Amino acid sequence: MRLQGKVALISGGARGIGEATARLFVQEGAKVVMADLLEAEGRKLSDELNKTGKNALYIKMDVTKEEDWAKAVKAATDQFGKLNVLILNAGITSQGRIDQITRSDWDKVMDVNSTGVFLGARAGLPAIKRAGGGSVIITSSQLGLVGGDASHAAYQASKGAVRLLAKNIAIQFAADNIRCNSIHPGPIETPMTAHRRADPAFLNRLMSKVPMGRIGQPMEIAYGMLYLASEESSYVTGSELVIDGGWTAQ
Repeated sequence: MRLQGKVALISGGARGIGEATARLFVQEGAKVVMADLLEAEGRKLSDELNKTGKNALYIKMDVTKEEDWAKAVKAATDQFGKLNVLILNAGITSQGRIDQITRSDWDKVMDVNSTGVFLGARAGLPAIKRAGGGSVIITSSQLGLVGGDASHAAYQASKGAVRLLAKNIAIQFAADNIRCNSIHPGPIETPMTAHRRADPAFLNRLMSKVPMGRIGQPMEIAYGMLYLASEESSYVTGSELVIDGGWTAQ
């Protein structure tokens, strides 16, 4: 198994890409902590993953709170003895051009998508260093690489910010045997995007930007996470893994 003996902490781990990643990681031999505000979904997933042994732990966490990150990292190391993989995946989106959004709209998205990633990296990196190294994976977006005519200004700014944060971490922690990369999903069938995908006009416009002509599935991103978490990517750091159906190839 590709992650045998590794311990991973996944923010936003209760559903969507985080849920798919947690399932795949346990299948590949990892112990997983899912940190999320969605308590019912998180506990249900944890119970399911633990049917074959002590494989998973759910912890309720708000990624914008420093104390919650400290508790999540401590829970991982207390329960499973160490931390090897940190997946900074939690995120939110919204709607509106930059001339339409309010300061509070901007702050809410940036707090979760950018500051939450910073807080998670700051909390988790010392534990990964103590474990002898490992992998940090930051969920950005294809919209962290290119502009968009219908996407939220704060969302794009936040995803661009964490792309460069990944490179900063990669350089500063390379000597500690810690790799850091960003992953850039295109449109994915998750609960976060369900409302907008239900609008036929929006969906048609979205599909016009995807050469493969379909929405991606969470497990297609999870397999990218698996590669970056495993030793198969031992010489990969400071890079972007784009999984977007061809969106950014145009």
